[in-house]
Amino acid sequence: MYEISKELKEKVTQLNSTLVDKYKDFFNMDSIQLRDFIDKNVGEIVEIKKLTKDELTKCSEKGGIVGVDGSKNRVGGAYPHYVEIFQGLAKSTLHKEKPIFKADFYTPLYLEGERELLKKFEEEENKEEAIRDYKLSGIEVEVALEAVEKFSPYVIMMDGSLIRYDIECFDKWMELRKECEERDIILIGVIKDIKTSIIGQSLVEQNNLNTKEFLYDREILYGLLRYGEMIRVEDSMTKKSKEGFTSIFMRSSKAPNIIGMDILDSQREYLDEMARLVFSLTPSSSRGVPLWLDIVDSQVKVSDKMMRSLLERYLDRQVLEKFFISERDKRTL
Repeated sequence: MYEISKELKEKVTQLNSTLVDKYKDFFNMDSIQLRDFIDKNVGEIVEIKKLTKDELTKCSEKGGIVGVDGSKNRVGGAYPHYVEIFQGLAKSTLHKEKPIFKADFYTPLYLEGERELLKKFEEEENKEEAIRDYKLSGIEVEVALEAVEKFSPYVIMMDGSLIRYDIECFDKWMELRKECEERDIILIGVIKDIKTSIIGQSLVEQNNLNTKEFLYDREILYGLLRYGEMIRVEDSMTKKSKEGFTSIFMRSSKAPNIIGMDILDSQREYLDEMARLVFSLTPSSSRGVPLWLDIVDSQVKVSDKMMRSLLERYLDRQVLEKFFISERDKRTL
């Protein structure tokens, strides 16, 4: 049985008191008034229904759904003695036996192979981080592009906000966007971890919340939306609209948290249908993520065990031990 020190208990209690006091105005807000404010100032709150069996069948007949996700993991110690592995996966609901994988790696020990990317991001303050972001988002876009060619799906469902690809791998992203628009393939992003602050900023700006504290939409909407409700975010309220996206928030499961969804502004006519699709594919008892994306996520993940096995099998022992095993790692490798 582990023991918690008196000081640690006091520190956590202090943290709780600090946060309760800091956000007391938010905690005391009336939920009915908050819903009314959102409905009038941020976006309409509407109830959505799951797709019928006939509608889901038509989705399959039109090419089905491709789920896309990526994963990364890192082995090693301090700079430059580490290697990071990236893996992307696109998986079709109609061609389950034909997954599309792509992989890449990054290590500061082999910058000769990164000359092109170093030049591309030469003005970035953190070139290394920019390169790693580009590699991960880039292979996700690449597997999506290959899925477009091989499967011609009705929908491509990316794990995460679409604006991430616009920022991190713009050239590849624009190719994917163009292909989907020209082929009438609906492209959406499902966002598990909301990082926007649209509602909080609006509340402060309109003096509905007497605080200057930064409030994220995830905590404001926690438990506020009912199961099967979504907010159609007005384009004027989000920076994403300037980059060519339309967004919603929705509660897709009985868990109190919400998720987000992006769609291309050129495909906004499919917004409600895609919200209903995400709702239909999400188990009510889950954390709110469509089951197909959860399946893709589990199959693309680069686990610690996989990393160890991969490096032990394909790297010379002296290379592995001299460059990528820290003293702490020697206890497990």
